[in-house]
Amino acid sequence: MSGAQEPVGTLDVALAHAAKLLVSDPALAAEQAGEILKVAPGHPVATIILGASHRARGDAPKALAILEPLALEYPGWVSTHYELGLALGLAGDSKAAVAELQAAVRLKPAMSDAWRALGDHLTALGETEAADAAYSAHIKASTRDPRLLAPAAALCEGNIPVAEHLLREHLKRFPTDVVAIRMLAEVAARLGRYRDSETLLLRCLELAPGFNAARHNLALVLQRQDRFADALGEVETLLEADPGDTGGRNLKAALLGRLGDVQQSVEIYRQVLDQYPTHPKVWHSYGHALRTAGRQPESIAAYRRTVELSPGFGEAYWSLANLKTLRFSAQDIEQMLGQLDRDDLSADDRFHFHFALGKALEDAGEYQQSFEHYAEGNRLRRSVILYDGDAVADRVGQTKALFTREFIESRTGNGSQAPDPIFIVGMPRAGSTLLEQILSSHSSVEGTMELPDIGAIVRDLGGRTDVDDTSAYPGVLATLDGDQLRALGERYLDSTRVQRKTGAPYFVDKNPNNWMHAGLIHVILPNAKIIDARRHPMSCCFSVFKQHFARGNRFSYDLGELGRYFRDYTDLMAHFDQVLPGRIHRAIYENVVEVTDTEVRRLLDYCGLPFEEGCLRFYENERAVRTASSEQVRQPIYRDALEQWTRYQPWLGPLEQALGQALEAWSRSESG
Repeated sequence: MSGAQEPVGTLDVALAHAAKLLVSDPALAAEQAGEILKVAPGHPVATIILGASHRARGDAPKALAILEPLALEYPGWVSTHYELGLALGLAGDSKAAVAELQAAVRLKPAMSDAWRALGDHLTALGETEAADAAYSAHIKASTRDPRLLAPAAALCEGNIPVAEHLLREHLKRFPTDVVAIRMLAEVAARLGRYRDSETLLLRCLELAPGFNAARHNLALVLQRQDRFADALGEVETLLEADPGDTGGRNLKAALLGRLGDVQQSVEIYRQVLDQYPTHPKVWHSYGHALRTAGRQPESIAAYRRTVELSPGFGEAYWSLANLKTLRFSAQDIEQMLGQLDRDDLSADDRFHFHFALGKALEDAGEYQQSFEHYAEGNRLRRSVILYDGDAVADRVGQTKALFTREFIESRTGNGSQAPDPIFIVGMPRAGSTLLEQILSSHSSVEGTMELPDIGAIVRDLGGRTDVDDTSAYPGVLATLDGDQLRALGERYLDSTRVQRKTGAPYFVDKNPNNWMHAGLIHVILPNAKIIDARRHPMSCCFSVFKQHFARGNRFSYDLGELGRYFRDYTDLMAHFDQVLPGRIHRAIYENVVEVTDTEVRRLLDYCGLPFEEGCLRFYENERAVRTASSEQVRQPIYRDALEQWTRYQPWLGPLEQALGQALEAWSRSESG
């Protein structure tokens, strides 16, 4: 019998065994079905298994010879129409395949495989709207597909390797299963492989343009890549289909905020809250938008409403603390401590409460307790993020080795010659927002936000598709000719144009992390200005340590790593001072605070701008500000922070030790 097994037990057992073999070994399934048909000639189930086995092995004529008569004999049997549809598709007759598959789904609307196959054949026939409807029905039916239960469970449990393996195996057999493709895109997103996730989601939408859940995921993945305009386009498509989609409206409001349209963002949140007045997360987002717009009392009220609706929402308390100008009451402190006693408090809420309590107790003068909360918040945050200080040091070393005087001189005249951008780089919490506010108070300068566009260029130059890949940047810059460098400069100007609202000839890109890319900025935008915002190492680093950042700045949650990062930053800036003397303007925060008029004039001279009195009254500027210092820069010069770190000096030994030569160099400059 060529390895066929005799039917065992009852006929039902033998049929079940043959059906199971269809998946793993269709040839053996055919032999098993043949043995059954010897015992029970004409048995319909055995017959369909035999026909399906020929189809599974790619033999359309034999499959059709068996399945076509069977479908005529049993017109109400869904399996015959399904298998015949697949066989007709294999034979290249998509039109006939569609008819059989439509018959199958009429008989069994929950048959997900039939809907998927129907969508495939409708696509082949160019019937895109009907295909979209079929794929949408497949999505709905697939929620009950037992083959996706295991990968779905693995994904929910955070077992990413198992979920990825199961989904890839499933998609080998069913490559157009859009539900599985979307799940695999979620796996990629959780691994930080956003480009892979984007590709998968685009494939989903190619197959099923009406798959709104996949489109929402795509918008989120684009947002994670800081491609806010692209993400907004996807959200607009979602809202065209369903204007009342609350998730889509919230995402649109967030994206508009990132694109500088703060007033529209505020209005959308307000409309959503009119409809859902007890939704704490929307109140929280509304508070952020109001804060950015400079409407502080309303922002505080929104955050307070969030707390009323969800007392365990730690991020709302941190948002109040992060205003920097608000003082918590004794009752606030008691409520936060009470929340920390809960056993069911999430890790995310817990570390937000610790950061908020650090600020509350600092304002109350309880510095040791304050530090304990700051330290615990940082410890909890550091335990769930990946950060490699060696990689930062390596990148600095590579950049120094590449950007020699000879390398820079050989590229003179390259890049886009536009003078529009003014970059402010350096450490967070070093006064960059103050400098941006001063500059944007000039009639020729527009303030924007911490723009992601240089980082996007770096990612593309690096060519990484996985977090574990080695980046080709910065070495790849040595391979680029003048046209390519100019194209990169033009790309930057094009991608940032959406942020420019006023028509001012210059604009500020205040992204501190761009210190790492000062060399790139110079060769692609040689006429752009670069300002290094610098502050006392201990003062700056401790201010960073007290700050919880929503995204990025992974170096900031350990005092030793923080000090080392500061040291690497100043090391690279010192290198550029040597190979590009005078190219980068250094603005010392302490000097800006103490001799404001002098430092403002120096800053404007460097930028080639005439002095304007409005730059000294920067706190009257009503522009939107999206950083932790948003409230401070709406007041006259803020001197209180200069020596705050000294109150915590007994606990800052690891920071002082890690800073090493950077702290020594600062001390020498002060004494000199």
